Amino acid sequence: MPCGKRERRRGSYGKINFEKMEYNTDFLIIGAGIVGLSLAYELSSFYPDASIAVIEKEPYSHCHASGRNSGVLHAGFYYSKDSLKALLTRDGNRLLHEYCDRHNIPINKCGKVVVTKDENDLIGLYELEKRGKTNGIELFKIDERELHSLEPLAKTYKFALYSPTTSSVDPKEVLEAIIKDCREKGVKLFYNTPFLELKTQNTIITQSAIFNAGYVINAAGLYADKIAHLFGLGRKYKILPFKGLYLYPDKKYIDNNQINNIHIDNNIPSFKRHVYPVPNLKNPFLGVHITVTPKGIPKIGPTAIPCLWREHYGGIKNFSLEELLEVISTELRLFFSSNAGIKGLFFEEIQKNIKAIMVRSAQTLLKDGIDLSGFKRWGQPGIRAQLFDNREKKLVMDFIVEYDKSSLHILNAVSPAFTCAFSFAKFLCDKIENRL
Repeated sequence: MPCGKRERRRGSYGKINFEKMEYNTDFLIIGAGIVGLSLAYELSSFYPDASIAVIEKEPYSHCHASGRNSGVLHAGFYYSKDSLKALLTRDGNRLLHEYCDRHNIPINKCGKVVVTKDENDLIGLYELEKRGKTNGIELFKIDERELHSLEPLAKTYKFALYSPTTSSVDPKEVLEAIIKDCREKGVKLFYNTPFLELKTQNTIITQSAIFNAGYVINAAGLYADKIAHLFGLGRKYKILPFKGLYLYPDKKYIDNNQINNIHIDNNIPSFKRHVYPVPNLKNPFLGVHITVTPKGIPKIGPTAIPCLWREHYGGIKNFSLEELLEVISTELRLFFSSNAGIKGLFFEEIQKNIKAIMVRSAQTLLKDGIDLSGFKRWGQPGIRAQLFDNREKKLVMDFIVEYDKSSLHILNAVSPAFTCAFSFAKFLCDKIENRL
């Protein structure tokens, strides 16, 4: 609610001055992506009498990772037992499934198979199976015959894993539903309202308003580290952006096949399940895989290509020389660190800019003769706000949250943050309650 006070400040157009509205709010969330919105939704139930405001620099919630991710609801068997990801993914998967069902949001409950290429992959497969059991995930080790019945196009070496609770949704539909629920609960959403500066401990200056907050929550994605540093937290971390791209069937195919059961046509096979490789568990990326959208359309990807600046979606849009120099400096330090696998990861990911290499990577998951030549069109790019540890010179694998009595900062809300949105929000509410 506006508190009636105004502050006269210079505008950005010549010498014209304008007045900024000033707001008092119990909670101020910076960032209206899936994590920020889910937290606002949960806080409104946790503290029903509290005022909650969310500021977002973009005109919509889906402009960045929250609206550009794969839409896959992960089951939770990738993550080591001592991680936040392991703690939150299983329940997050269940809660988001329930939310979609309640709101009649289409969800493709197709499940996923994880296949192996050789004997070496079996070691990773057995580790995933072990993690799944430890984390209480419904997961089955299957043989080649069982794989064929679940996904006839996939192949594996001896064994594979089947995850029945892995699904896919349209992220934008989920975001729109949460926005509606937040507004109905009295949450104030301020779009086109970028964070500009921290005036005092909890007074935030934006382009159009001033917010005096009882407690500040930073869910700013690609800029979460910058904001955390202003509050004196997260100083050893820095965001390192990676671009994710998927290959889709050509547009003509998409336009003609907006149905759930797509038949083999135009060099596009019909997949029953998501098909994933065994990933390198030392890296935070899952490798090139095949996912099936809620409408049954398959896609190949993603890449994890190092970006040159934080919002480097393509061309020179959103170019920042300061960010270019900062990102290149960080990437070089990581590249020349003692982590020998990073050099190979960088080279491998950069090559995925070439469509033929992406298709070839996906082909290794499938039986001989499966034609993927119809995958010709890059989808909308997304950028992963991957956290980098400056001191240890490594990519951070787990979610990272730092907080004190006046603010909380979500520093590494990468995959599976979309899946974990509701369970993550409940976890954060507990942290906030213990600090208030």
